[in-house]
Amino acid sequence: MEEFASWRANGRRFTHRGHQIFYRDGGGGADGTLVCIHGFPTASWDWHRIWPGLCSRFARVLAPDMIGFGWSAKPSNYRYSIGDQADIHEDLLREQGIDRFHILAHDYGDTVAQELLARDAERRAAGDESLVIESVCLLNGGLFPETHRARLVQRLLAGPLGPLASFLASERAYTTSLSSVFGPDTKPTRDELDQFWTLWCSKRGKRNGHKLIRYMAERRKYRERWVGALRDATVPLRLIDGLLDPVSGAHMARRYRELIPNPDVVELPKVGHYPQVEAPDETLSAFLDFHATRVPHGTI
Repeated sequence: MEEFASWRANGRRFTHRGHQIFYRDGGGGADGTLVCIHGFPTASWDWHRIWPGLCSRFARVLAPDMIGFGWSAKPSNYRYSIGDQADIHEDLLREQGIDRFHILAHDYGDTVAQELLARDAERRAAGDESLVIESVCLLNGGLFPETHRARLVQRLLAGPLGPLASFLASERAYTTSLSSVFGPDTKPTRDELDQFWTLWCSKRGKRNGHKLIRYMAERRKYRERWVGALRDATVPLRLIDGLLDPVSGAHMARRYRELIPNPDVVELPKVGHYPQVEAPDETLSAFLDFHATRVPHGTI
């Protein structure tokens, strides 16, 4: 728990639409700026096992807790959306004076990355180089709504009883559902589950579950924009996928290969939905290999 407390204590904050956003800021390497975008329902803490390796490679590593998550603000009267979460990352980059960056994303964060890619393509078409994405690496996530297999708790939150499901959600139901998306041999420990629950509940956050889950409907609404952003991307892409993930595992990787030109996919056969937590060494190795072999040097 000491490392968990240290993660929070060493965080920084900036203001977005009047709300405080928590983020970690590290680095020390030579390879430009990396933005790490976490998933639902967790937070930037997801990156802690590979954080030292990322910081040794990149000059700056930024990992916010998106609004509604982790140690960031969790306003109850707020319109949560993927577009707004993308704004948060762009606002942070601009505040830090950064105009070129790489992305490492997971789960819900993959969808935020897809929106950022769509915006990047629009800026490039307009000759605007004020904010440029240089590469994107994606971990397990719902890249294609037709292959996303929502868990029962997600379907409940997204349905008409969503507000009640948010209010009544128990620690046992939450941790049981979260543990079920991990691989059979890579389950989270009791301490890790306690940490995930703490992140979800801090600042009365669980009351917003039915609002945050609206991203599933957004994925359907904006499918062409977000899938098109991957299909037409001009920057290097890699997917690292834990095949045992019941939500976005082997079946999603197959769909990725069907839709994305020249797909670059690294499969982790014994891993579930959280590669960076379940197999940090393999995940970090695959990610750093991507930057060493697929990302042009001298453009960072």
